[in-house]
Amino acid sequence: MADTLRISPRYYRWHVDPGVNWVERNTEYAHLHWEIPLDQAALVLVDVWEGHYLSDCEARINEITEMHVGPLIACARSAGMPVVHAPGADTARRQDGWVKLAEKNPLRATDPDWPPKDFVKKKADYASYARPFEPRDHELDVLRTERAIHELAQPIEGEAVVANGEEFHLYCKDRDILFLFYLGFNTNCCVLLKDYGTLAMRDRGYEVVMVRDCTTGMESYDSQANLGQTNGTILFLEMFRAYSVTSDEIIASLGANS
Repeated sequence: MADTLRISPRYYRWHVDPGVNWVERNTEYAHLHWEIPLDQAALVLVDVWEGHYLSDCEARINEITEMHVGPLIACARSAGMPVVHAPGADTARRQDGWVKLAEKNPLRATDPDWPPKDFVKKKADYASYARPFEPRDHELDVLRTERAIHELAQPIEGEAVVANGEEFHLYCKDRDILFLFYLGFNTNCCVLLKDYGTLAMRDRGYEVVMVRDCTTGMESYDSQANLGQTNGTILFLEMFRAYSVTSDEIIASLGANS
């Protein structure tokens, strides 16, 4: 069984070499070379659901899950790399593997007096600042309530399921996990912004690595053709204290040590 994960995480280098004109067009990608104790790393599955309300996004999710996510999960399990599922609070609490370590997340704590509750809810004097009513919101509410984990990413016995960032942190602390390898959906939403997502866990001090071929974002009408939201979010992480790798790189390293 593998005991070390050898990877070359990619980041975006703001700097240039001495004597090079320091302008944006001269910046570039760079790589590090890490040897990570496997028991200090975890594969983090964020919102790997069986469906999506955007049909083209759902098609990408299914293709990515079949081609990349499923094989990576299988390899991680075979090699003994911890797999952690973060499918959203409601879905997590329905799973047998829910760790039940924290009902509340300190990062989500709010001041009861400020901002005013009416402002937060866009009611009363602040109603004019609310986003317009969307007649299909009910469909989204139903999907959120009934969503299930993709059949290729179902938790198995012994794998942790977390419902919030504090729970995830406590799980990692208990097991000395420091390196978090993220995959899942959507890149520019839950993977980036959830309290167990890349930004929040990076700010807690963990090393965050995005598995860039195991994710896709929700695209706009003018970014869909080139996956601008997906690629832009990965680049954002690579620019600001996070990294990326491919699933093939992880699989190759785990296979070489098996």
